[in-house]
Amino acid sequence: MRQFIRHPTDIPLEFQLEDIIAQHKDYLNDISEGGLSFQSNKYIETGAIINIRIPLRNPVFEAKGIVAWCRESSGRYDVGVYFQDVSSEHRLRMVEQVCHIEHYKKEILENEGRELSGEEAAVEWIKKYAKDFPR
Repeated sequence: MRQFIRHPTDIPLEFQLEDIIAQHKDYLNDISEGGLSFQSNKYIETGAIINIRIPLRNPVFEAKGIVAWCRESSGRYDVGVYFQDVSSEHRLRMVEQVCHIEHYKKEILENEGRELSGEEAAVEWIKKYAKDFPR
C-alpha cells in the first residue's frame, strides 16, 4: 500500500546526478510528499544521489534525493526519486502548490477552452496567486 498520494503533473524540473556535472531538464510525471517521478532519456542507476530543482517560484524548490527505481518506458526511462533531506513541511507545501497549478490548468481548459502545459499553467498561476500562497 502506498504511503503518500501521488499527484500527476507535467511541471518542468531540473536534475543533476551528484557525480556528474551536466544538468538535465525534463518534466515531472507525478509528485507526492515522499518523492517524485520523472522521465529521462538515459538510465539512472538505482541508489544514485540526485539533486532536483523545480524552478516554479522563489524560493526555488531544491532537494537532494536518491533514485529509488528506474524503468524503461516507451524508449525512455521513468525514474522514481525519494527525498532525502527536505523537511516534511517544505515537501507538503510543494505538493500543495503543484496540486493548485494542476487544478488551475483544468479550470482554464473548462472555463476558457485554453489547453495549457504544466509550465504555462505554473507561470500563470504564480503571477495570479503565489503571493497568497504560504511559504
